[in-house]
Amino acid sequence: MSERTDERSRRVAHGTAEGGGRSEDRFGELARLGVATVYEASGREGLVDEDFIRLVPGSSVAGPARIAACGPADNRAVHEVAAHTRPGDIVVLTMDNPVPVALIGDLLVTQLKTQGAAGVLVNGSVRDADTLRELGLPIWTRWIRVRGAAKAHRGALNRPAVVGGAVIRPGDAVVMDGDGVVVVAADRIDDVLAASQSREAKEAEARQRFLAGALSYDLHGFRAADEGNPA
Repeated sequence: MSERTDERSRRVAHGTAEGGGRSEDRFGELARLGVATVYEASGREGLVDEDFIRLVPGSSVAGPARIAACGPADNRAVHEVAAHTRPGDIVVLTMDNPVPVALIGDLLVTQLKTQGAAGVLVNGSVRDADTLRELGLPIWTRWIRVRGAAKAHRGALNRPAVVGGAVIRPGDAVVMDGDGVVVVAADRIDDVLAASQSREAKEAEARQRFLAGALSYDLHGFRAADEGNPA
């Protein structure tokens, strides 16, 4: 294992083992492999194609989705999902039409962390950002804004949600790091994990060739094609 990979492994957070088919090793390995590798190995599926702020610098995480679909500019559902969060969950907070309203702050994040959440994806805003960084729970958020949420609509828990064009269903693997967010359908986790590990091995081999002086321009046949067909 390279020093870079070893350091990444020390920074990774992941879901913990529990009944119902959850595997700490699977989610931990997805987090270690990272969003770019998992996305490519999945056939370029599941990209959450939206800009999210990684609130805790250097954090990486993966785990099964637990979803709170909030009402418009409302966070009542977040209070309910906190009561149902289990160790290892990635808590996904979203609205059908996201707006920069604070769905969570330090008190709700304290509850989620105490319940064992591995991370939070907020398709809305957070506030108390400095305190949230100190709490250390990995959080990705669309916005940082103090605008308060209402508590008038119950919303819904654990129904499919669309975030950044990606469908997230309860139990799907959500992988988050400095490259953003990718989702892997629950029934594809094992296959995508195997493909990601294979891709990592091939990239490690390619890296050694590049360190020895090889060029991708040659290895991919681009030079031969260009010289055979000059512009």
